[in-house]
Order: sequence, then C-alpha cells, then structure tokens
Amino acid sequence: MKLLTILLACFLISTGIYAENGHNLWLRAKSSVPVEVTCAKKSPTIDIAINELKNGWQGKTGQTIELKVIKDKLLKEDGFRLSKDGIQATTDAGLLYGAYEMLRRQYTGQEIRNELINPDYNLRMLNHWDNLNGSVERGYAGRSIFWHGIDSLQVTSGDLKLWKEYARTNASVGINGTVLNNVNASPSVLTTPVLERAKAVADELRPYGIKTYLAVNFASPEVIGGLETADPLDPEVKAWWNEKVKEIYDLIPDFGGFLVKANSEGQPGPQNFGRTHADGANMMAEALEPYNGIVMWRAFVYDPSDEDRAKQAYNEFMPLDGQFHDNVIIQVKNGPIDFQPREPFSPLFGAMKKTTVMPELQITMEYLGQSVHLVFLGTMWEEFLKSETWQEGAGSTVARCTDGSIFNQKYSAIAGVANIGLDDNWCGHDFAQANWYAFGRQAWDHSISSAQIAEEWIKLTFGPDSFNDKEITPEIEWNLAFVEPVKNMMLESREATVNYMMPLGLHHIFSAHAHYGPGPWWAPPGMRKDWTPPYYHQADSLGIGFDRTAAGSNAISQYHEPLATQLSNVNVCPESLLLWFHHLPWDYQMKNGRSLWDEMCYRYDAGVKQVRNFQQVWDRTERFVDPERFAAVQHKLTEQSMNALEWKDACLLYFQQFSKLPIPYELERPMHTMDELLKRDRQRVRASQ
Repeated sequence: MKLLTILLACFLISTGIYAENGHNLWLRAKSSVPVEVTCAKKSPTIDIAINELKNGWQGKTGQTIELKVIKDKLLKEDGFRLSKDGIQATTDAGLLYGAYEMLRRQYTGQEIRNELINPDYNLRMLNHWDNLNGSVERGYAGRSIFWHGIDSLQVTSGDLKLWKEYARTNASVGINGTVLNNVNASPSVLTTPVLERAKAVADELRPYGIKTYLAVNFASPEVIGGLETADPLDPEVKAWWNEKVKEIYDLIPDFGGFLVKANSEGQPGPQNFGRTHADGANMMAEALEPYNGIVMWRAFVYDPSDEDRAKQAYNEFMPLDGQFHDNVIIQVKNGPIDFQPREPFSPLFGAMKKTTVMPELQITMEYLGQSVHLVFLGTMWEEFLKSETWQEGAGSTVARCTDGSIFNQKYSAIAGVANIGLDDNWCGHDFAQANWYAFGRQAWDHSISSAQIAEEWIKLTFGPDSFNDKEITPEIEWNLAFVEPVKNMMLESREATVNYMMPLGLHHIFSAHAHYGPGPWWAPPGMRKDWTPPYYHQADSLGIGFDRTAAGSNAISQYHEPLATQLSNVNVCPESLLLWFHHLPWDYQMKNGRSLWDEMCYRYDAGVKQVRNFQQVWDRTERFVDPERFAAVQHKLTEQSMNALEWKDACLLYFQQFSKLPIPYELERPMHTMDELLKRDRQRVRASQ
C-alpha cells in the first residue's frame, strides 16, 4: 500500500497534477507576464515586494514599476501611495503592503489609480491561543504551527518554510503583529530555550513587516524566577521583569511586547497581592518602555458573584481610566459576554476616554460551529465596528472610538483570535479562510464593506484555473453562476447561524460539550450560575430573556445616551437584541404582529431553511470548483444542516415546556424528541471528558 502511494505521488508530480487542498489560501499561484520593478533602496522586505510583483504581475507586459521610499507627512506608518506606475511609502513595509494591494486589484478587476492608502489601526495583530505542548485552545484546524512541545524546541526546515508561508499570508492582508502563544500562558514561555525558538519565529516574520509578541503569566517571577512574590510594587519583582525584558530584546530586537490575561478565570494577577490592574500593567509597561514595547492587558475579567456578568468588565476598568501608562492598551472583547453569535458592543468602547482601548475579535469560531459551520464573520465585524456609541455625539462609532480619530492616543490597535493550525488548509474549513482574510482587510480599513471583502476572497481563492468544466466562459458564467450566489451565501451565513442558534438576543445557551451544539437545559448542581445557559435565557412560565433594564440588572445604564434610553424602551430596542436586554412574556407582540413565541419558532425554522439553501447553492457550483474543495465544503454543509435542525428542535422543545404553546402548524415538525436530544448531549459531554 505504501509503495502504491509513493508511485501515485510520483505520477502526480511528474504530470503536474496536484490536489487542491487549500494550503495556498487566497495566494494561489497564477501565470504572470513580464514586468520591470525598480527600487533604489535594498532590504529583505523590498526584495520580497519586488519578487511578489514579478511573480504575480497581471498588468501590461513589460511595464516598469518603481518602488520608492519617501518622506510624506500624510502617510502613516505602513501607508503607501499607489499609482499605475509605482508605489511610494515611508517604510519598506509600506512598499510591501502596496505591492500586495496592486496585485489584489489586478486579480479582482479593481481599478489601480493615484491614491493615498493608510491603515486605520497601526497595530493589526493575531492572537494565537497555542500552548507549548502543541495543542491549541479553541483551535479547530489541527495543532500549533509554532509549538510542538517543551522537549521539541529545535527548529526544523519544515518549521521555517511554514512560518514564512504564514508571514506572507498575513502581510498580504496587512497584519503586522502576532502573539505566539495562549493568553492562558505557561510561565515556561519566558524560559531561555522557549525564547530562542520565539526568536527563530521572529526572524522569519520580520522581513514581512510582522512583529512578534508573547502572552505571559503574571506569576512568572514566582514560578520560574524563584521569587517569593509577584507583587507588581515589589522592587525585586520589578527588577526580575526588567532583566527578563532585556533578555528578550537581546534575542528579538524588534519584539512587540506582552499580552496579559490577569485575575481572570483562575489566572494570577495583581489583585492576588491587593494591587489594581493598573499597578500590574504599568509595572510591565515600565520594563518595556525603553524598547518601545507595549502591554496589551485583557479586560475579560469577571467574578462568581450575583452581579450581571455583562456589567463586570466595565465596573472593573472604568474606575481605572487615566491611570494606565501610555504604552498600555486595554484589550476588550467585542461584546460584554464572550464572542457570542450576536452581542451588543461592550460599553467600555468609547467610555474609557483617557486609556487606549483595542477591540478583540474571535476569528476561530468557538461559539459559531467551529470548523464545521460555514459562517462568514465579515458581516458581524462590520456591524460591530459601525455600532454607534454616542460617546462624543453622533458618529462616535466603535471604530472611530478605537482608531485614534476621536481620542488622542499613542497607539491604535485591533486583535483577532486566530483560527490557524497545521491542517493542510490552515483553518479546518475552506470558507473559514475568508475570516482570516476579512480580519486583515477590516483591520486595515474598517470602512470597507463585508460584501467587497467576500467578493475579493472568492475571486482570489477560486478561479478559472480550478474549474471542473473547462468549457466555461469565465467572465460571463463565473460571475453570474458562482461569484454572486456564493457571495450572497457568505453574506447571509452569520444571520442564518443566529437564527438557528440564538435569535432575538438569546445568548450563551450552548451545550457543556466544548461550546458546540444546543444545551439550554444545562445547569448541573453546584455549577456557577454564570456558566450555565439558564442564567442567560431566564426562561420561565412568564416569558424569556435577561432583564438588563433599571428594573433588572441595569446593565443598560453603562451605555451612553440616547442609546441607553433606546435600549431600555422595549418598543424601540432593536428586535435583534430584544431578549438580551428584556425579559418578555411569551405572548408579547412583535412588530410583524406575531407573538414572541411564534416569532422564535419562525426564526429557528428560517435558520434551518437558510442552511439547506446553502447546500443547494454549493451543489450548483460543482463545475466551477476543483473536486477536492468542492467535496470538502459539501460535506461540511451537510453536517451543518443536521446541526441546525438539532438546534431548532432542542431549543423549541425545551422552551415549549415553559411557553406551553404550540409550534405553528405551517412550520416543519421537530425531528427529534427531548429524550433523544438529552441523551445525545450526555454522550457528547462524556466523550469530551
């Protein structure tokens, strides 16, 4: 069998036939035409830019393109001026980003014109939740690309090749920073052998304009330093961090800084010693400041208390506004709970006016079907970034409150929790690649539409060279029969997922099985209430939803006026967030005239139908897609369709026990019973233990 495999591989190589496994992402090789690229300056980064243009040029044959480093006060760091004849930038990295922009426009049919293009955020980074043993927390695409185990720190040629491919992919969408390890950080990450491997990664990323960062454990001075305390005000602790930071910069001169999860979900932090988050963050910031390093301090902090979990990060950090050093950035999840399919934006955005705040988005789909469901997150992030905070009047969107255009701050930053692993296609699902792409594009330009991003990704990722049917006329049939329907499917996919999982503002009603599958009933004895779904849906005989008005937890008061009043008024609160902010009776009348119960039934049913339609859309694309990727996506959609039906049946049958109302007869009857669903859930939980 092994001999046959080798012979088959040799045949495929000799004939030039390769299976399309998605490894090349949106950077699939294309035939190019000759181009002359010149630049007076030389550097590894500029060499990459020149080679990319030469290897991928789709423009006029024999054209001369000039790359030039200039002084220009209108250009931000990493920004560039684009024209038909060249690229100008103030940095080498700016020239590289300009090269990728020029090629992207050629590949997608967009116009190349004289234009100044600046990034909206100057720090655009991925957070990898990779552990040193090679596992990935909330990773659904295989093991870590950086770590293989504490006893496997030697760097191989395969590592170097993979890291270079990773760096190129990030640079192509403007990502310029990477946190190499999990926010639930092992203290061992700061030991010398691990730092030397981090140096090897940094050396591969540097030519592509990418800085390396590390997540660190606050108790490191005790655990690996031998000190008796990690108190941030203790002189010995400060000295230990100063020495450790110096060691890091001796290895990695352009090291970016630290990401810290402290006093959250059991992680140690300054509060262990009676100190504040500001005390802890500022101590690290002082150690990093001589090297222009930064501290990204996560605001994902909550306690097992009777206080509404949605309020706790705001209550924890707002009193500290103005107490952080200017190289400290507070990293805030997009919503106040935890990367739910739909959340309102966290009220910390815009409220902290004296402290730099950066959004944290989750690219890996922990709560959205992981690597099984097709969910394009560009629409979700567009909704979030364009949300109006009203902190400085109309136009104070989340994006403008964090990009430096409203508040005077030294840095502007945005982070995405990566969905990358050792799977051949990097992301576990071919369409999950679109979310990596979308994050980079929106981090660079938060005004870009998710529709444009989806169309770009489709045209870059698929194309005439992958057609099964070679008789297709690409410019006519491809756009009408492939690009448009697939784009529409992507743009609808997040709303479809909300419909079949948690419509109308329902949230966090997942099974105990790794946040996958429905579990609105899950509440084992002794479990923290805020870790159980009933805490969030509050279903009873009177109705459903979490009352966050003044009559309830009053979480609404953390939002600025007039938004707070709007959310408080059940008649004007967006129906998409209705049950996030209100506990309403089952017979509450919706704007379309249906009762709340009937509307829930229709939303769940609509989600199932939407996914079934996705299956039909994809089935009709077979002649436009290589067999490998077509079959892989088809298989995933089949599983997603079955999951959507399970979500619908589980939630409606469970909530029906409280509503005592019938499912409208024009809708499809449940295919499962409650007993079947509970048994399946118990089996999943046992299998995950």
